[in-house]
Amino acid sequence: MSGVDEVEINALVTRLGRPHASGGVVIERAAILAEGGDFAAVMDWITAHAGQPESAAAPRGRGLHGGRLEQGRAGTSQTPSRFVLPPGALV
Repeated sequence: MSGVDEVEINALVTRLGRPHASGGVVIERAAILAEGGDFAAVMDWITAHAGQPESAAAPRGRGLHGGRLEQGRAGTSQTPSRFVLPPGALV
């Protein structure tokens, strides 16, 4: 998918996207990566079409030792796993 254009990316996002509760479309980061194409170009397209990272769910309580379990994850990446496009972003 090198040198992808607007139409190709729109088709890709349409194919991989799923309906979101907001009325827009949600697309998984993993699905974009699995396509093996130009990930940066697709992410640029999503951003240019008002796509936003989906807010992460609030962490669930993990009982008595929950705080200790989360401390070990402090250095992990906070890369969003899903992106939400607003209604009407796809043509």
